[in-house]
Amino acid sequence: MAGLAVNVAVIHEGKILLTQREDFETWILPSGGVEEGESLAQAAIRETKEETGLDVELTGLVGVYSRLSNMPAVHAALFTAKLIGGEIKLQAGETIAVEWFDFDDIPSPLSAGHKRRIEDAISGVMGAVILQEYKLPTMPEKMTRNELIELRDQSGISRQEFYKRIFEQAELVETVEVEGKEWQA
Repeated sequence: MAGLAVNVAVIHEGKILLTQREDFETWILPSGGVEEGESLAQAAIRETKEETGLDVELTGLVGVYSRLSNMPAVHAALFTAKLIGGEIKLQAGETIAVEWFDFDDIPSPLSAGHKRRIEDAISGVMGAVILQEYKLPTMPEKMTRNELIELRDQSGISRQEFYKRIFEQAELVETVEVEGKEWQA
């Protein structure tokens, strides 16, 4: 069964908030899985607080993004949010950096699928449904997250280099299943 996740594009003073993940040292929007008994919006607010230390108010739904590949499938709802409080704090075992970036200075590498999500959030897209299909030719046909972590640990290279090598040969096909509309607040 595919996982259900949330991504949050916190935009403040012309910058977007990104976290650097501990597992592959890639940059990503604050993100995480939806827990039993919580709504998508509750998960988005909770994950942002846990991963960044910041309190946010959700301002819109950019869209829903389905990532299908050799790895477990994930369907993620991407929200926009505004900062309402808190102080930047790292989440042990999850984030190794939390930083604000100018829209034209987004870091790399980004986690799979996040380039499109960041671009959509910055440009004001609302209501999109995007299918992101990755073919990872260097990876087994199907693998779990734990198997991926095991391969990473056995590789003898840095976490980030391992990730880059997997995705530099990846084929990405993006299909717009529902065209989003650009909204200006």
